[in-house]
Amino acid sequence: MPGLVRGMARTAAVVGTATATRNAVNRRQAEKNMAAYQNAAVATAPPPQQQQVVYAAPPPQPEYIPAQAPAVQEDVITQLERLGALKAQGLLTEEEFNAQKAKLLGL
Repeated sequence: MPGLVRGMARTAAVVGTATATRNAVNRRQAEKNMAAYQNAAVATAPPPQQQQVVYAAPPPQPEYIPAQAPAVQEDVITQLERLGALKAQGLLTEEEFNAQKAKLLGL
């Protein structure tokens, strides 16, 4: 029976060694696979893109608008009619009427 025990011990040693060797090989292969995967991921990853800064358009500048006359000028005919009405009411003399009329007509 000692031969049988020795045979079993020998078989156990061989199996144990084979298992340890297989585990070591598997671990090394897993490490190589992981390294290859990481290298491939780095190699195929697109380069980081720079963020583009987009500026808003400046607000529109107001166009130059020349100042208008303070009040809307009435046309000359309407002003002459008013002067005539004031003269007819006796509020303007003939001389005042003629002076204002000449002023309106640019004389």
